[in-house]
Amino acid sequence: MAITDRRALLAFIADDARLTSLLDLVRKRLLQDPGHDVEHCLRVALWTLRLEAVDPRHAIVAALLHDIVNVEKSSPQRARASELSAAEARGVLGELGFEPSAIDEIADAIRDHAFSAGRVPVSALGRALQDADRLEALGALGIMRTVSTGARMGARYFDPADPWAERRELDDRAYTVDHFYVKLLGLAETLSTEPGRREARRRTELLRLFLSELASELGCPLR
Repeated sequence: MAITDRRALLAFIADDARLTSLLDLVRKRLLQDPGHDVEHCLRVALWTLRLEAVDPRHAIVAALLHDIVNVEKSSPQRARASELSAAEARGVLGELGFEPSAIDEIADAIRDHAFSAGRVPVSALGRALQDADRLEALGALGIMRTVSTGARMGARYFDPADPWAERRELDDRAYTVDHFYVKLLGLAETLSTEPGRREARRRTELLRLFLSELASELGCPLR
């Protein structure tokens, strides 16, 4: 079965008892953060499959479990989130009867995917998962996730006196717009796969358009 869209992805999962059980688990576990919920995981699964020729079951499992331990961005444990998710994934997949070699490949990809961990994946699955997850930070979805994350952290949209940080240090914990300059606008060049970089560059243009429109509405030209 070719998995080209969300409907095909869900049909593929429904035909596999272990994937169905895993999806049910993730639906129950990831409820609090709209930026890291089950729909995020399904989108990451679809893009993981689009970016590299990888085992579809392994790709879907890795995507469903990559945020199974969701650590808030404000937590001092944030840099360990992917490590914690990988360890949790090993236990879950062992209970579901996955082969040890498959567990190792999937857990390693989960461990290496996170931006905050600073790791470079060594497998095709790891590269695809990391790129697919980073794509979620860009484009229309990226804007929505950035704003919702800022709200969860108690950040203001922007500094009204200096929205583009021309006379202050960037601080994306205090101002959501700063996150575009701290991370998002440079994210495309960190992707490992060529299809991922192409899509990331396309989505980055939407971020720039958004910032340009915001500048126009604020009456403060971009820096």
